[in-house]
Amino acid sequence: MAARIKSRLPLAVLGALAVTAGALTYELHADPTAARSPDPTARHTRLPSALTGGSGGTAGYRYDRLTGPDRTVVRDTSGAVLATLTDGARTAVLTGPGRTFSEPRATKSTVVTDSWVRLMPRPWKPGEERARWFADWLRTYRGSRAPDVFDVSMQYVRGAAPKKDAKGTRYAGDASFGPLNPKGAHGRDLRLEKSDFYQYLGKPWTFPDSGAAAPERVRYGSVDCSGYVRLVYGYRSGYPLLGSDHKGAGLPRTANGMATVGPGVSVIANRRARPAELDALQPGDLVFFDIDRRTGRRLDHSGIYLGLDTDGHPRFISSREEGNGPTLGDEGGDSRLDGPGYYGKGLRSAKRL
Repeated sequence: MAARIKSRLPLAVLGALAVTAGALTYELHADPTAARSPDPTARHTRLPSALTGGSGGTAGYRYDRLTGPDRTVVRDTSGAVLATLTDGARTAVLTGPGRTFSEPRATKSTVVTDSWVRLMPRPWKPGEERARWFADWLRTYRGSRAPDVFDVSMQYVRGAAPKKDAKGTRYAGDASFGPLNPKGAHGRDLRLEKSDFYQYLGKPWTFPDSGAAAPERVRYGSVDCSGYVRLVYGYRSGYPLLGSDHKGAGLPRTANGMATVGPGVSVIANRRARPAELDALQPGDLVFFDIDRRTGRRLDHSGIYLGLDTDGHPRFISSREEGNGPTLGDEGGDSRLDGPGYYGKGLRSAKRL
């Protein structure tokens, strides 16, 4: 599921891609991948059907244990990967129908993926393949086209259609980064930070650690980088949220808090320089950057890793000032984790929720 960073997409897939003009392109097409061969280094365990929910559960599946980080890879009887489940994380990556994500106004790059990123109801640990909850969960989401983390993340880029709930609250649609900064300029704090997910929603929120928070009218429809991650993973996907950067059972408020005291599994340890290897990354991981000298050693930007683009480069999506909101494009710097670009040089760590 998590491809090596140096890999490339098959020529047949590249040749089939066509970027459609417009603010946003989101397409569904047939799964471009064939069944994967089992990893010869994996430890294989095939559980009896009585331990995996019988014929209505996960009977006949094979569970391979891998390291770096410790995880379980679920395979079907042909050896094809169905899901990757990381110890201590709720994030699961399932193999499903292939999709194309692109944003033609902001980049020529496109991400083609058969990875569907979802949150399990509890953190994974070895042996949970025997549990009834997991059999029910896998049966529900295997092959499902129900919106996942990637679908949700694309619902806030420029041109995304607004969506409202039964109470009239707009929970999706084109998001800005923040209101204009009276003292800012292009390339120099043009827009104000500190727009959290509840500012986008325009509704008050009560956090378990910091109490009630009220939205500001001027910030309606806005999310900064960490606010965007919290909107996608927290408000929309159900991960618990905190109102501060204190350690606790929820996602902290800022990029630095998420990276240093937040929950999840570290897949790239925090460091002063860009990591030499990115192979441990898998779609859906949170990535963190040090790109503002004024913040010292604090990590000051966050995003969500999407996978390899059609040129073989690891690409992420984040909310940023230069793009005035969420984008997988290259405004303000290439949205790549490799190469000599602004964000490539600023990458410091990654976590799996």
